[in-house]
Amino acid sequence: MNDSSPQGVLDSRIQDEESALDRSLRPTRLEDFVGQGATKEHLSIILDAAQARSEAPDHLLFAGSPGLGKTTLANIVAGELGVNMRTTSGPALERAGDLDDLLRPSA
Repeated sequence: MNDSSPQGVLDSRIQDEESALDRSLRPTRLEDFVGQGATKEHLSIILDAAQARSEAPDHLLFAGSPGLGKTTLANIVAGELGVNMRTTSGPALERAGDLDDLLRPSA
């Protein structure tokens, strides 16, 4: 590819910019999340209890159709607890140890 070719969808600079824009548009706090009132109320109780115990919530599983806000809610939980989150998708996990490899700190 030469330098005069137009920037394409696969250009990492464009992907980084789009990713940053996407993150800036998503709510970062539970109170800013629009919709899903019952889910927000339950999640608020879980997060308040976890913070009162100074522990992480036991388990959270967000499931549903695309576009419901599962990833956004997961990012909000991480932000509310002051921890980092690693994101992956089911198709990226091809063998049994892939998730374990993703979650273990690199040596």
